[in-house]
Amino acid sequence: MIIGVPVEGAAGEKRTALTPRVASVLRCWGSEVRVERGTGLGAGFADADYAAQGAVLSDGSGVWREADVILKVTPPSPAELEQMQAQATLISFFRPHSNQDLLEVAVQRELSVLAMDCIPRISTAQSMDALSTMSNIAGYKAVVAAADMYGGFLPGQITAAGHSAPAEVLVIGAGVAGLSAISAARALGAEVYAFDTRAEAADQVRSVGGRFLALDSDEDGAGQGGYAKQMSNDYVSRELALIASRLPSAAIVVTTALVPGRKAPVLITRQMVESMAAGSVIFDLAAEMGGNCEVTVADEVITHQGVKIAGFTDLPSQMAVQASTFYSNNLLQLLKLLTDNGQREFNLDLDNRIVAAALICLQGTKRWPPPQVVDITPSQQPEPPPVVATRKKADRQASTSTRRHNYLVWLGWIVAVAGLYGLGSVAPPDFLERLTVFVLACFVGWQVVWNVTPALHTPLMSVTNAISGIIVLGAMLELQPPSLGVASVLAIAAVLMAAVNVAGGFFVTWRMLKMFHK
Repeated sequence: MIIGVPVEGAAGEKRTALTPRVASVLRCWGSEVRVERGTGLGAGFADADYAAQGAVLSDGSGVWREADVILKVTPPSPAELEQMQAQATLISFFRPHSNQDLLEVAVQRELSVLAMDCIPRISTAQSMDALSTMSNIAGYKAVVAAADMYGGFLPGQITAAGHSAPAEVLVIGAGVAGLSAISAARALGAEVYAFDTRAEAADQVRSVGGRFLALDSDEDGAGQGGYAKQMSNDYVSRELALIASRLPSAAIVVTTALVPGRKAPVLITRQMVESMAAGSVIFDLAAEMGGNCEVTVADEVITHQGVKIAGFTDLPSQMAVQASTFYSNNLLQLLKLLTDNGQREFNLDLDNRIVAAALICLQGTKRWPPPQVVDITPSQQPEPPPVVATRKKADRQASTSTRRHNYLVWLGWIVAVAGLYGLGSVAPPDFLERLTVFVLACFVGWQVVWNVTPALHTPLMSVTNAISGIIVLGAMLELQPPSLGVASVLAIAAVLMAAVNVAGGFFVTWRMLKMFHK
C-alpha cells in the first residue's frame, strides 16, 4: 500500500499530516510512504528527516497520482481530487456540510473519503478525534493571543506603583476549545466565567477552575455526539441578556459556540460590543462559520469603538509543530484501526461505528450524511422480560443460600474460639495478651481503612506503609545473636518485608506530592 502526503495547498497553512516519526511506524507496517518535498517545512520537519525514516521524496503530481491513500490536514481542492486514481482513499478534514461540490467531485472520481471532522465523539474514538485535538490547541492559543492583544495584566498585581485586580475572562461555549481556554486563562491568573447551553458543562467548567453562569431554564442544549443543538427563541433571548450583563466587566471574551451544519449563532451584537470597555478583546473562534460576534471579520483583527475583535481561523496552524504532531498521531490511530494494528491490508469496515460515521464517500457512493452513532446509556437499555413464574423459586433458593451462609459463619466462630482456647492452654502465659493486641490492631486498622473514601486510599496506604518502621524496630528487638531460632528467622523476614514496605510508602508519597508541584 502506498501512502502519500502532499504539501498543504491552503494559504498560510503550516501543518503537515505526517511527522517523520509516524512515517517510520508506517514503514514498519510494510507501507510505502511518499512525501512531497517541502511538506513538513512549515512545522519544522526537513525533507532529510523523512528520508532518514525511509520515506520516498516525490513531487506533488507523483504523490497524488500514485498513492492508494492520501493523508491531508485541510480539505483538498477539486483539481487535487482530479489527480487521484480511481478507488483511492482520502483522509483529511473535509467539512462536508459546506463542501457539497467537493464531495460530488469525489463521487465522480469513485474515491473513498474519510472525514476527520466526522469522527464520532465516543470513548473508543478519543485517540482519533482530530477535531477535539485542534479545538484544544485553538482554545489555548486564543487565550495566549488575546492576553497579548489586551495589553494589561491577567493576574492581580500589587506593586509600589499601585495595584490591579485580576482581569475577568468570559468564555462562551464550554466544549473542548472552551474548556481549554478556561484552563489557560486560569493558569495565567484571570478570573474566568463561562456559559454553555448544556447543563452537563457546569461540572466540566468548575473542574478546570472556571465559574459557570447558570441560566434558569429547563431546556438543555445537549445534542447528539457531544455537540450543542439549536435552542428556542425564548432561551436565546435570555441567553443574550445574561451575556450582555457580563460584557461590560469582561477584559477578554472567547466565543466558541457552534451548531453542526449551521451558521454560528450571533451571541454578541454590535450594541453589546459598544458596551464593553475600551481595550477589551473579543476572540471569536467561530469566525470560520460566520462568527458569534456580529462585527467579526474572518482572518482579521478589527477595532470597533476601542474593542479589538479577532477572527482568526488558523490558530492550530500557528502552533504547527504541536498541531502536526497531535494530528499525525490521530491519523496513526485511525490507520491502525483500518489495518488491524498494521497487520493487514487497508480495509474500510462498515460494521465499525467509527468508520461508518467518518466515511462520507465509498468508492464513488455518497454516504453523507452518515448513519447516526448513538451511545446506548443504561436508561436506554431494553427492559428485561418479566419473570413471574420463577420468582418464588428464586426467592426460595436465595433464602436457603442465606441460611447456609449463616450456619457456616457461626460454625467458623465456634471453631475459632475453641482453637484459641486450646492454644491458650498450652501456650506461654503472655501469648493470649499479645494475640489480643494483634486481633484488636487488625480490627481497628480495618475500620480505619474501610471508613476512608476510596479516593484517599492510595495516600493513606502510602503513609501507613511508612509507619511500618515500627515493625522493623519490633523485629530487631526479637533478634538474638547468640542463637538462631524460629523467632530470629521470623524477625529477619519481618525486617526485610517491612523495610520494603517503608521504602515503597515513602516513594509513593513522594510521587504523589510531586504531582502537585508546578
